[in-house]
Amino acid sequence: MKTIAIGSFLVLFALVATFSATTQTAFADASVGIPAGSSVPGCEETNECWIPNEVTVDVGGEVTWSNDDTAAHTVTSGTPSDSDSVGAMFDSGLLMAGSTYSYTFDEEGTVDYFCIVHPWMQGVVMVGAAMAEEDGGIMVEITTGSAGAGETVTVSVEFTDMDGNAVEHVNYDVMATQDGTTILDETGVHDHDGVMDHTTMEIAMAASDATPIDVQVTFNGFGIDQPFTGPIGEVATKQVVPEFGTIAMMILAVSIISIIAVTAKIRVIPRL
Repeated sequence: MKTIAIGSFLVLFALVATFSATTQTAFADASVGIPAGSSVPGCEETNECWIPNEVTVDVGGEVTWSNDDTAAHTVTSGTPSDSDSVGAMFDSGLLMAGSTYSYTFDEEGTVDYFCIVHPWMQGVVMVGAAMAEEDGGIMVEITTGSAGAGETVTVSVEFTDMDGNAVEHVNYDVMATQDGTTILDETGVHDHDGVMDHTTMEIAMAASDATPIDVQVTFNGFGIDQPFTGPIGEVATKQVVPEFGTIAMMILAVSIISIIAVTAKIRVIPRL
């Protein structure tokens, strides 16, 4: 008599696609403009006192500020609470209309700066080597905990570079559904250290092959204030059965290659 053998396998699929990112993740050097009218309060409401308000450069990268306004400004590291340039990492002094100022950043980190004359003008320089490599990228790891009917599910989202180092100041949306019902929907998430746990609402049915949980993470870019930088709009999706602790990974490659590794659970029934 023949019997039916049912086996469960975890199969890893690697899908490779190309995309054209609207902005780059990191730059060797960067340029910032001081737009006309920034000497009058109001530009801070749209983060347009400096354009762009936030830039990302490699370690050793140079940022050049151009004064396109009719008023004089300063480019001074720190925040308005510092009040002056004493002890500042860099300070341009009075930068007259039509003039430029450049500074080279030799250490990783987040550097705030402002204009002493017009303190509402605040900007940020992100300095980092990990994301600047031509073949580098960002990996998003999505993991879920186990849950039965009437329980909540923990969805963990972790962003790292290709060497496994944490990535700072990431912005994303995360959504989870089960059987067409939204059980988690958080938009505009900002995480300082690249690791965040999210909790779904109670699920109606235990997660299984028939009623899995679909998780989607949409990457919105790097940065503290908009406009953000990076391959904005890239999406990682994962269908999971939490009891098996499955993992989804997405690669957002700086070199225009996006690799999405999806772990799926497949049931195979041999023919009689």
